[in-house]
Amino acid sequence: MVRASVLNDALNNIVNAERRGKRQVLIRPSSKVVVKVLQVMQKHGYIGEFEIIDDHRGGKIVIQLNGRLNKCGVISPRFNIAVDQIENWVANLLPARSFGKIILTTSAGIMDHDECRAKHVGGKILAFVY
Repeated sequence: MVRASVLNDALNNIVNAERRGKRQVLIRPSSKVVVKVLQVMQKHGYIGEFEIIDDHRGGKIVIQLNGRLNKCGVISPRFNIAVDQIENWVANLLPARSFGKIILTTSAGIMDHDECRAKHVGGKILAFVY
């Protein structure tokens, strides 16, 4: 079976493990984008610590779950979003205004939608988490 998206597989593994009540989950393969998205999720408290294991193949990540994640997913295709369009996407994807984050990739790095608004940069939408 061909892997369509490493990020999509990683987020699906996290959601499935969280729903089963697991305390940790192993994700493989790893990528730079997956690591950056996990750092944003960790910064906002959706996941606990994670450890990157370099096995000289695709790499693995062990993530500690804390039970605060309801859903996360990838937006495909990666639509371009201007700064003034961020609010529309928040309304479409998230259940409430102050609940959840949209993760974007910008010229200033991978960050959530609040940080994009503060830095006044747009970018491509990667994922949502709440």
